[in-house]
Amino acid sequence: MQKELAHLTDLEAAAELAQLSKRLKELEIAYHTYDAPLVSDAEYDVLKRRNEELERLFPHLIRSDSPSLRVGGAVAEGFQKITHKVPMLSLGNIFEVAEIADFVDKIRRFLGLPDTQEIEFVAEPKIDGLSYSAMYHNGIFETGATRGDGTVGEDITANLKTIDQLPKRFSESDNLFAHPVPKWLDVRGEVYMSKSDFLALNSEAEKMGKKLFANPRNAAAGSLRQLDAAVTATRKLSLFSYAYGFLEGQKWSSHWDFLTSLKGWGFPVSPDIKLCKNAQELADYYTDMMAKRADLPYDIDGVVYKVNDYALQERLGFITRSPRWAIAHKFPAEQAITRLNAIRIQVGRTGALTPVADVEPINVGGVIVKHATLHNADEIARKDIREGDMVVIQRAGDVIPQIVDVLTDKRPENSRPFDFPTVCPICGATAVKEGDDAITYCTGGLGCPAQALESLKHFVSKSALDIDGLGAKNIELFFELGWIKTAADLFDLPQKYADELRMRDGWGPKSVENLTEALNKAKSGVALDRFIYALGIREVGEATARLFAKTFGVWDVFFEAVRSENAFDVLQHIEGVGPIMAQYVVDFFAESHNLTQIHRLVDIVQVMPYEKDEEKQTFLSGKTVVFTGTLTTMTRAEAKAKAVSAGAKVSGSVSAKTDFVVAGESAGSKLKQAQNLGVRVLSEKEFHQVLDEGFNYQYDEI
Repeated sequence: MQKELAHLTDLEAAAELAQLSKRLKELEIAYHTYDAPLVSDAEYDVLKRRNEELERLFPHLIRSDSPSLRVGGAVAEGFQKITHKVPMLSLGNIFEVAEIADFVDKIRRFLGLPDTQEIEFVAEPKIDGLSYSAMYHNGIFETGATRGDGTVGEDITANLKTIDQLPKRFSESDNLFAHPVPKWLDVRGEVYMSKSDFLALNSEAEKMGKKLFANPRNAAAGSLRQLDAAVTATRKLSLFSYAYGFLEGQKWSSHWDFLTSLKGWGFPVSPDIKLCKNAQELADYYTDMMAKRADLPYDIDGVVYKVNDYALQERLGFITRSPRWAIAHKFPAEQAITRLNAIRIQVGRTGALTPVADVEPINVGGVIVKHATLHNADEIARKDIREGDMVVIQRAGDVIPQIVDVLTDKRPENSRPFDFPTVCPICGATAVKEGDDAITYCTGGLGCPAQALESLKHFVSKSALDIDGLGAKNIELFFELGWIKTAADLFDLPQKYADELRMRDGWGPKSVENLTEALNKAKSGVALDRFIYALGIREVGEATARLFAKTFGVWDVFFEAVRSENAFDVLQHIEGVGPIMAQYVVDFFAESHNLTQIHRLVDIVQVMPYEKDEEKQTFLSGKTVVFTGTLTTMTRAEAKAKAVSAGAKVSGSVSAKTDFVVAGESAGSKLKQAQNLGVRVLSEKEFHQVLDEGFNYQYDEI
C-alpha cells in the first residue's frame, strides 16, 4: 500500500480522500446512528487505515471533514441531547501481533523512557456493544448518554435505569477498599446482549412474525436506544464498566486502582482484565482471548491495551480524536464459503451505481449472511467475480460482509464475466465513470426516480432540515403515490393531501397537524449550513457545508459566488476545498433543473445567516511556535503535542511569522534567528505557565 499511495499525484490523492471521507461518513452514520452497519468491521478498518496513510503522505490535502477528526455518528431523531463534559473519543486500531511492540515503543519514545524501564498496561476484552456514559453526583445516578458524535450523545437516562446491573447509587461504605466517593463521576462502559439472550430474543420475534436482529450488537443497540424505556425494560441487557470521563473529587493513580474501586461499588467489570508489563505479555493476552472468544457468553471483536499509570496517560495525551495511551487490537474477520446467486445494482442519491452480491444464506460467526458488498465495477473486474461463483466472504460482527476471494476451480462451465451496466437500471439514462473515479454514475440527475427519492430522504434528514414526521418510509410512500417529486413539494402536502392523509393507516387529524407544524417550523428558519447540506451537492458533507456557511455568511452571498464566472477559483481558494469538490459545486449550480428547485425552496424557506459558534480559545490559539534545544521536563514530541492541543501551529523553522520560540537547554541557531528577528523567546518554565494558565496568561509577564 505504501508504494502505491506514494506514487499518487496530489489530484489523485485529493480525489481519493474525498471519496473516503464520504464513504466513511455514510458507514459511521449507519453504524452509530441507526445501528444498521453496511459493511464488516474489517472492511471499515481497511478504508480508515487507507485514509490515515493518505493523510500521512499528503498532509497538505487533509480535509476539513476528514474521518480522522470524527467520532461516532449524529444523535438520532427523537432523543434529547446530552453534551459530554469530557468527549467520548474513539481508539486507534492495530491488527497484527507485531504492531504491539511498535505501540509500546512509540509510547516509550514519546515519554523519553529508557528501554530498560517497564511500562505497565491494563489489557481488556473489547466488548462488541454500545458505549454508554453514566453520570453520578455524590454516588447517585443522574444522567445517562450514548457516545453520539463524541461531543453530544443521546439522553438514555430512563433506559439505563432499566438495567439492573448498573448501580443507581453507591457510597463509600459499599466499597471494600474504602475509596472516597467523588463529587462527580462519569462512569463509562459498554452495554451488550449475551449470546443466549440474543438467541432467545430472536426466537420470540420469529414466533410473532417480527423482524429478526442481525447480531447481538445490533440487538443491544436497538434495545437501549428505544424512545420508550418500557421497551428497553423488556429486553435482557447487560453491561461492563471500564473507564471514567469527567471526574471531580478524589482521583486515582492508576487505571487498575480505578477498576478495583468500581468493582467494590458494585459495577460490573470484566473478569478477563489483566495487568501486563511488556509487549510480550500483551501478545500472550491477545492469543489467550482469541482462544477464549468462542466460549465467552458475549461477543468481543478484539482487545484493548491501556497504559495503567494515569500520570503517564496525562503526559501522553491525544492524537486528534484518539488517545496515545490506548489502542484496540482487532481480531481477524471470520470467513465462510457460499454461492453468489446474483449481482444486484442499487442507485443512490448522487446517482452512484453500487453493486451488491446476493449470496446463498450462510451462517458466519453466528450471523446469517445473505448479502455482501462489491464496492464498484473495478472491484468486480479485478477479482473476476461472477454470478454463480463459489466465493469466500468475511465478516467481523456486522451485517453485510465483503467478498475476499473467488474459488475459480469450482466455477460453473457456462460462467461469464459480469457486464457492469452502462445504463441506469432504474431510469435507463446513460451510466458513466468520470475520469479516474472508480464509481459509475447515472446521468439522469433528479429525473431518475432513485436519485430523486434518495435526495428527498436526504433533504428531510436529521442533519439537513430535520422535519419530524417525514421519515424514510413516509417519503417512499408519498413518492410512490406521486404526491411529491421535489423537495419544494413537501411543503404542499398538508394543504393538497390532508383528506387523503387522514384516511391512511397510522395517520389522523393529529398526525396531519403535527406534520403541518413541522413543515412550518422548517419554513420559518433553517440555518445556512443545514440548507446547503440539504441540497445534496455531491461531496458536500456537513463539515463542508458549515465551511461554506462560515465563509460566505448569508445565502445570497454564497449563491452569487457559486454562480459567478470565477466561481471555481473562488471556491478553490477556501482552505479545505479542492478542485474536484469545487467543480462539483459549480456544476450543481449550473444545472437549470437544480436552479429551478432552489429558487422554489428559497421562496418557501427562510435561510438564516450563519451564526459562528464560540470556539475554545487559549493564549496559543492561532500562534506559530518553534521549539529548539533540549527540554528537561518533557520530550520534544510531548511539547509539540501540548502546543497543538492548545491551538498553536508548530513549525520547524523560524521566520518573521513565528510568534514564539520555546528554547530549551543548548539552544542553537534557531534561538539566534529568533533574537535577530525580534521573535519572543519562552523558556521551558514559561511555556508550562502558558499551557497552565491558558487564555488568561498575561503577555507582558513573559
